[in-house]
This record gives sequence, structure tokens and C-alpha cells, in this order.
Amino acid sequence: MKILLLSAYHAQSHQSWCRSLMVMFPEHEWVLLSLPGRYFNWRIRGNALSWSIEQADTLDQQYDLVLATSMVDCATLRGLNPNLSHVKWVVYFHENQFSYPVSSEHDHIEPKMVSLYNALCAEKVLFNSQYNYTSFISGLSAFLEKMPDHVPESTVRIIEKKSSVLPVPIDVPIDKTVENKKLTLSSEVPVLLWNHRWEYDKGPLQLLNVLYELKKRNFKFKLNLIGQQFRTIPKELLEIKKVFSNEVISEGYIKPIEKYHEILKSSDIVLSTSLHDFQGLAVLEAVASGCIPIVPKRLAYPEFFSIKYCYESSLENLGVEATSMADKIIEHVNNKEAVDLNDINITSLNYENMRECYSRMLFSD
Repeated sequence: MKILLLSAYHAQSHQSWCRSLMVMFPEHEWVLLSLPGRYFNWRIRGNALSWSIEQADTLDQQYDLVLATSMVDCATLRGLNPNLSHVKWVVYFHENQFSYPVSSEHDHIEPKMVSLYNALCAEKVLFNSQYNYTSFISGLSAFLEKMPDHVPESTVRIIEKKSSVLPVPIDVPIDKTVENKKLTLSSEVPVLLWNHRWEYDKGPLQLLNVLYELKKRNFKFKLNLIGQQFRTIPKELLEIKKVFSNEVISEGYIKPIEKYHEILKSSDIVLSTSLHDFQGLAVLEAVASGCIPIVPKRLAYPEFFSIKYCYESSLENLGVEATSMADKIIEHVNNKEAVDLNDINITSLNYENMRECYSRMLFSD
């Protein structure tokens, strides 16, 4: 089978998904087209134009299947390239444009309309988590209710009928030796890990607050503060680097990938302070490497982690979050019994174990 794989905003999670697909199914012929993950507003509307002219010869080839991320302007690309109009299309949503924080640059009508048309024009629609799917459907419904007229009542139902949930596989090998983790304050200083994009939507203010809370309690820790950086670094992360310079072990974007995996394995507790996460791939990879998750009781996290790993979510009262998060960290560190990671269903997400699910979703009619 010859498959056209399209990634219009080739950010890290999108790269991981594409790589996993080609690893899981080497028997197929893959043709990957990607565009850099920058200039969001231009990219989400301009990718069809860019590819239709720059990659005309590639798009004019014969394919058995087209797999596209939701950032691809599928309806326009399919219309501009008649050769692709009769091929089965599957659109994969790593995120949805109806659930971003209001202040985000993504909060415009154009990205939402692209998402809507993508879901309508594809034969199958896949979401990486139940949270992503439900927030897409509820957000789309609310969005359409604001439109003045001629909104077909069946729009949402059409999309629901062809939608399924299929997580991004984890491309970090599961270490069978870290099924249990035991930390005690008397034996070591725990190493905390924050491995997210250095942007406001990943909650740097929430991270700063909990670190100050831990400091106020005289709780000793080390910190791996890593993740993809951009031209503008949130001031909260700059403050963390300055105030907690003695605690920070590693910082910034880590290359090569082998070194990144070493940092994950050397950490004890992975933290999420995200304002939005549609699967939490960075946390899942860290847990697969042996970290204990401390995550908010919101977004997609309750789907993947037991409630004992989730702190109270209160975006209106950051003090509540910082207190609850610090309580969870200290609770797990002080736990004299081994922390059982077997109740976190991570092994099933390894891409080797996801092959059957993906085969069924992608290649069956």
C-alpha cells in the first residue's frame, strides 16, 4: 500500500506520530510531506497552497490512502489536487482548535473552520484522547450556535459517526525494570522533571508557584527543566532559572534524543502544569521511563492516570493548585511503600502494542 502522510505543522508530537507510523508499518510505502512548526496562522491556511505548487509532482502520484494531521487544510488540498479526491482520507487530531486558552494566537475563526472542514471531508476522523474528542464536539457545537444562519443541524452528527479515539503511540521503550519506584527523603533528594514546550500554555506560572511552595516547606529537590524553546521565553521560566539555580540540573532543549531519554530515566517525578494538553505525550514518555506522574485533575490526564497522581485543578486560585501539587509530591516522596506504577496503563501505549489498533483504524473499511 502506498500512503501519503501529511504533517503541515511538524511539531515534536506530530513528528513522533509520523515516525511511529512508519516504524509500525514498514511493509507499506510511505511518502511524507511536512512543513515546519512555525507561523501558525499562515501555516494552517497556506499549507495547501504551498504543497499544491511546490509538491505538485508528489501529489500527482497514485496513492491508496492519505493520512493527514488536523493542521493540514484537507478540504482545500483535496480540491486543488483532483488526483487525491478519490482516495480515502484519514485525519488525525493531536489537538483541536476549540479548546485553546482564549488569549492564544490560535483563538481565531480560520483555524476552527479548517478543523471543521477537515472533519467533514475525511472518511475517518481520529482523536488522540477522549478529552480531545469530547472537547472538539462540545466546542464545535458551541461555535456553530453562534453562527447567524444556514448551519445544517446534522453537522456535528456527521462528524460523530466517523470519529474514534486512538492515542499517539509512545516511542520510548518500556523499561520492565521500573515497574515499582521507591523514594524516601532519608535516602536521596528527589529529582523533579518538567519537560514541556517553554510557552505560557504549558503553565510556567503554575510551575513557579509550586516550586516556591516547596521552598517554603523546606522541601529539598533537584529539577530537570527541559523542553523546546522559542525566541521568547516566559518570564516565569527565567525566574525559575535564577531563583532555583542551585536546584536545576539540566535545562532547555536536549539533543540528541538519547541524552533526553537518559534525563527522563534519571528523574523521579514528572510534573505537568499545563493549561491544555490533549494527551500529555511528554508526561507519558517520562512515566514509560520510570517517573512518577504528578498531573492536574483536568484535560486528558484523568484518562491515563489514577486519581492518586492528580492534584486539584483550580485555575481561578493558583494557590490551591500549588498547595495540592506540593502535597502530592511530598506524599509520594515520603511514601515508605513502593509506588506501584502498574496501575498506570503505559505499556499498552507503546507503539509496538498499538500496531493492531492502528491497523484496524487505518486500513479497514
